[in-house]
Amino acid sequence: MKSEEWGCAQLISIFHSPFFIIRKLINFKVFILHLSKFFIFKLAQKRRKNKATSYRKRPGIIIRLLQRLPGWMWWVGGASIVFAYIWFFYYFFVGPFGFRWRALYGDVNYPDGYEIHGIDISHYQGKIDWDELRDNGKIKKSPIRFIMIKATEGSTRIDPMFKSNFHEAREHGFTRGAYHFWSNRSTGRAQAEHFIKNVKLADGDLPPVLDVEHKSKTQTDAEFKESILTWLRLIEQRYKVKPIIYTYYKFKMTYLSDSVFNEYPYWIAHYYVDKVEYKGEWKFWQHTDCGKLPGIKGFVDFNIYNGSFYDLRRLTIGFDDE
Repeated sequence: MKSEEWGCAQLISIFHSPFFIIRKLINFKVFILHLSKFFIFKLAQKRRKNKATSYRKRPGIIIRLLQRLPGWMWWVGGASIVFAYIWFFYYFFVGPFGFRWRALYGDVNYPDGYEIHGIDISHYQGKIDWDELRDNGKIKKSPIRFIMIKATEGSTRIDPMFKSNFHEAREHGFTRGAYHFWSNRSTGRAQAEHFIKNVKLADGDLPPVLDVEHKSKTQTDAEFKESILTWLRLIEQRYKVKPIIYTYYKFKMTYLSDSVFNEYPYWIAHYYVDKVEYKGEWKFWQHTDCGKLPGIKGFVDFNIYNGSFYDLRRLTIGFDDE
């Protein structure tokens, strides 16, 4: 042990010797000098090669034609490119998201002609102040009439805030509904059974909702549609009411446009537009994801119902006209 300690002490004294340090600095300086000379030589060699090549090659015919263009044509061409760039940027980026940018700064666009407003929530909204939401939450000066609440996803997941949100929504007088987020990793039957196991609906609740936004690349269109129909039919059989289909406009037109899907109420997601482009019948319209309400931290989706409050109540489970 002593010999090792002595050896370490000796090494430390050597490394701290001024002569040792000076020698190392000189050697490092020489190394850097040689390395710099090497790179300078290679760079000069490359430049000479490029220069020699440039003398041998003549410009292509396109380059020669461009060189002969008058100055005013260059100005016109440059202005055209700038104009095309501005148009492209506005058409593909500014236009589609203009409503969203205004919404992000508090100027939410509310569709005209609709009186029944609602929201949809999940654990992303965090803990909600339900008293504040009930007392002061208004959309376009109208009270919130309905709340759609995420319940399940796939065949195994349950939204961690579902039980609390579902209970509080009814306790505070809102018409409530529960939705299932579709997953391509399990069958329609497995997902329907998972929803049925975890969601107990009562009279006055809205029909179950299937939120479907993606199709598996490994499935054919026919297989995908059959899987969706399996979920819808099992849910209808259990709750004795036709479930609602939620999806965005283009997805509906691409995969769910068959007449068999038109039997189910449609909740369309179509953001930042003045009116719905879908020509068929629809019940709900999710028109922005940038809503702000007292009692909810962050943004929340705003929805409208296409009808009167009486019509909305008629859609609920167990409603009796008599």
